Amino acid sequence: MISIEGVSKSFRPTGGGPPNQVLRSVSLDVPRGCLYGLIGPGASGKSILLKMITGLMKPDHGRIVVDGEDVTTASELDLQRLRLKFGMLFQNNALFDHLTVGDNIAFPLRRLTDLPEDEIKKRVDERLAHVALTGFDTRMPAGLSGGQKKRVGVARATITQASIVLYDEPAAGLDPVTSQKIFDLLREEQQASNATVVMVSSDLDRLLTVTDRVGMMYRGELIFDGTTAEAKSSTEPRVKQFVHGLTEGPL
Repeated sequence: MISIEGVSKSFRPTGGGPPNQVLRSVSLDVPRGCLYGLIGPGASGKSILLKMITGLMKPDHGRIVVDGEDVTTASELDLQRLRLKFGMLFQNNALFDHLTVGDNIAFPLRRLTDLPEDEIKKRVDERLAHVALTGFDTRMPAGLSGGQKKRVGVARATITQASIVLYDEPAAGLDPVTSQKIFDLLREEQQASNATVVMVSSDLDRLLTVTDRVGMMYRGELIFDGTTAEAKSSTEPRVKQFVHGLTEGPL
């Protein structure tokens, strides 16, 4: 479903100087219907990789193939069509403060489809019920808790019934109990739709309860790619330290 082949990316500092390489020949495959967790220390290239999968950012070298289409060489028109297959939850939720909860969730449908308003309302109500927020459609984002905002974000990311969903730190800033509920919800959504999911998260304790496969980024390189069980039992020092929260090691 998603194939990343030898992808590299560098950025040149605004003040000059040598380029900063943020991705180094990254290659991995995400099978169809897989919930793939992307882990690693901060600034290791995880979020940049998500942006490249959707074509929001181009690699310097390598290519990314999504559902048989090369994202790296696609025209802007082709990318717009391809993005209809994507749902995405951003780290900061990216809710529109001036729109109600219902209008926030409906936004992708109004932007990407020609569905009539009664069908959009029906789908919004269904999404709200699924994330346990029935009756919240007229509320404003400012009046929601952090966990409720995440649930609204999940509802919006999945309302188009996208076959590929990307989550960037879906539980950032949440307490452990609420965080686990969000991860359980994301797993339920993935299983119900059989979507292909790539999830970036620093909350390893809860992330690893829902993933099928895991990749670990370290200084722009993919140093591990395998099943969740293999990640937990890995003897690679950096993976072992990161997954098990060891205070001493090579990181």
